[in-house]
Amino acid sequence: MAAEMTAAQLIEKHRPTLDQALEAIRTRAYWSPHPEHPKAYGESAPADGLAAFEALRSKRFELDQPGTDHWVGQEVSPYGPELGITYPHPDVEVLLPAMRASMPVWRDAGPEVRAAVCLEILSRISARTHEFAQAVMHTSGQAFMMAFQAGGPHAQDRGLEAVAYAYAEQVRTPGQASWSKPQGKRDPLELAKSFTAVPRGVALVIGCNTFPTWNGYPGLFASLATGNPVLVKPHPRAVLPLALTVKVAREVLDDAGFPTDLVCLAVDRPDEGLAKTLAVRPEVRIIDYTGSTAFGDWLETHARQAQVYTEKAGVNTVVIDSTDDYKGMLSNLAFSLSLYSGQMCTTPQNLLIPREGITTDAGPKSYDEVVSDLAGAVSGLLGDDARANALLGAIVNPQVKERIEAAAGLGEVALASREVANPEFPGATVRTPVIVKLDGAKPDSEAAYLSECFGPVSFAVAVDSARDAVDLLRRTIREKGAMTVGAYTTSPEVEQLVEQACLEECAQLSLNLTGGVYVNQTAAFSDFHGSGGNPAANAVLCDSAFVANRFRTVEVRRPA
Repeated sequence: MAAEMTAAQLIEKHRPTLDQALEAIRTRAYWSPHPEHPKAYGESAPADGLAAFEALRSKRFELDQPGTDHWVGQEVSPYGPELGITYPHPDVEVLLPAMRASMPVWRDAGPEVRAAVCLEILSRISARTHEFAQAVMHTSGQAFMMAFQAGGPHAQDRGLEAVAYAYAEQVRTPGQASWSKPQGKRDPLELAKSFTAVPRGVALVIGCNTFPTWNGYPGLFASLATGNPVLVKPHPRAVLPLALTVKVAREVLDDAGFPTDLVCLAVDRPDEGLAKTLAVRPEVRIIDYTGSTAFGDWLETHARQAQVYTEKAGVNTVVIDSTDDYKGMLSNLAFSLSLYSGQMCTTPQNLLIPREGITTDAGPKSYDEVVSDLAGAVSGLLGDDARANALLGAIVNPQVKERIEAAAGLGEVALASREVANPEFPGATVRTPVIVKLDGAKPDSEAAYLSECFGPVSFAVAVDSARDAVDLLRRTIREKGAMTVGAYTTSPEVEQLVEQACLEECAQLSLNLTGGVYVNQTAAFSDFHGSGGNPAANAVLCDSAFVANRFRTVEVRRPA
């Protein structure tokens, strides 16, 4: 986009995409403007993206934002290499006032122009998807294809989805209205009214280590599209993907004639705890956070001046009652447990299986057979090391590795975790999932299966019946929260019990998945990520509630 590109030109360029996004969130049908396949970006794109990523390493990441008082950076790829990139550290007393000063012109631009600018940012990010994929891979530990898809087009879809919801909510009220109230024989009372979407203030995005773009883009673009300046505070181990995002956003804002300080970066020193400092600043009026329950609870308690949107932790559960596709069920679950080493907030943890066994199209299967067959399906899926590396990625931090190793002491191990060598990245820690058998009737098992064990650890919990499984499911969602729930059953009665439990406890449910759709994956414009109705998250990606409270409508009345 040339510097002289006007608001009208921006709208002309991006209005068709915005209209398609608006239609997609209305119909919930499949749609995406961002290609999933690496080859769609051009023959040279993979090499160009890798070269662009390598060119960033061992250098300063220049942003030219106000208030830089130091340079910081400590990223080490989960695959081994140090990135060696340093980023500007902010003096918040300088940076936050500069960001607030940028608000009036952005507010006055209006919803359509803001949406068009956001779509231009996403368009430029999309053009650099291969570079972003390398950045996501080497900060999160995702395998390349997952980093490419989840960190690229799927994240961009979630950002666009947020822009569409934000635009729809802002234009729900007209900008101008003529008001006339009849007064009988007297002249009517007449007023000219204007309505302006007014931003709340600086929005703080606190990024996560595992999905920096996928989890970061919804809040970032929802706040920017509703008129708020956005301060991005990445996870210290996953700065680069969001730093690149901030840089692209600042370039687009500058080219479009808006203050670049509408989007800034805040990277903290080691052990500084900058997120806590920023979260309670009076200028910060919106916070988006993905991460641990402990810090999410802290934000909800202490950041009283801000509207806080959190995605925290939950215990995701699958009820296994019966199936008419036993092989498909095992294959689907094996993939779900293995993808990105289970380091997803949506990965199943507890598999609730009746101790008397289940009915299947392959005949009755005992509890032990189901668990053994699932272990075999995981082993078969990951038996080839090249395939295993492509699915598992790398363990993102030492705490996940510690949980894998501790799991063996929690019960009978049905599937032991093994180390997988990665010839391309010998420094990577790659581990296959562990499955542990637990008895749901024993109180000493509860401490394990009612706690989140983030990573490739799952528990096959023996229960007395399908009804007991649903009771435990209810308790788990109510007490611990769940981002996802799965169930396998051929019984209409059991299906109804599970569905009612999820409706009443407010959890997203997937039934009888046996093909290429998995419980731990969601599609933008159609699927809701989280529910906002249980302890795992207080917000949804993405619905009207996610955007509507990021702005207020201010009315001005004048005599007509």
